[in-house]
Amino acid sequence: MIESPCIKVCVIDPASGVCTGCLRTLDEIAAWPTLPPEARRRIMADLPARQQQRG
Repeated sequence: MIESPCIKVCVIDPASGVCTGCLRTLDEIAAWPTLPPEARRRIMADLPARQQQRG
């Protein structure tokens, strides 16, 4: 199973294009199953900063 930040709250913010549940972009969500592990880890590492930017 591929580790994913998905929490099953799939709502894309129209202003930012980011999912309010997992904080990934639509492109990141679409590519997730085929991304290499290091790319997924990099995105996962960026999520706390994205959360802080949202406030």
